[in-house]
Amino acid sequence: MRLEAITWDRLAERLAERLLDVRPADGGPWPRVAFDGASAARPVDLAERVAQALRVRGRPSLVVGAEGFLRPASLRLEHGHRDVESYYNGWFDTAALWREVFGPLEPGGDGRVLPDLWDPVTDRATRSSYVQLPPGGLLLLHGPLLLRHWFPFDLTVHVLLSPGALRRRTPEADHWTLPAFERYADETDPATTADVLVRADDPRHPAWNG
Repeated sequence: MRLEAITWDRLAERLAERLLDVRPADGGPWPRVAFDGASAARPVDLAERVAQALRVRGRPSLVVGAEGFLRPASLRLEHGHRDVESYYNGWFDTAALWREVFGPLEPGGDGRVLPDLWDPVTDRATRSSYVQLPPGGLLLLHGPLLLRHWFPFDLTVHVLLSPGALRRRTPEADHWTLPAFERYADETDPATTADVLVRADDPRHPAWNG
């Protein structure tokens, strides 16, 4: 796949322009966008840049992190602190994401989205307030392993790191998660299934297929 060098600022501008024309596949009023990638790839940074670029264009959006929907530690760590299978299949509360984030944005929904549910540091509910996303507002959901859950995204962006870059940029204490990303690449192949691919091996010089 041929990739074009680009700056992060320009990438955000180009994505924002593209998102202005995205229409939800289900006919609802809220486009839903994935910024998929390992934490080391910093998909959150791109999502926030795009939100700012949309704001300048008069389009509201809401940035939501999948990490705010982790399951309680008693469930995540039931099989140990470094169980790859648990991380791959059981760390993220996908049912809560469907209920609190995607459900309100379905046709006929009320647009009231819960931005986060669980604080992994305190291992308690965040008690965050719901956010009202007006019709036409975009959901920008960032996090790892997003494209394997059949979430109803209208546009998907995958921020890719090569295996070597992923290992270098992942804290050593989290290296045990790397096999999960290898499995994700094999089973889901986000680099080819995402609508937009961003390669970020060198964080100073991204490239994309736009």
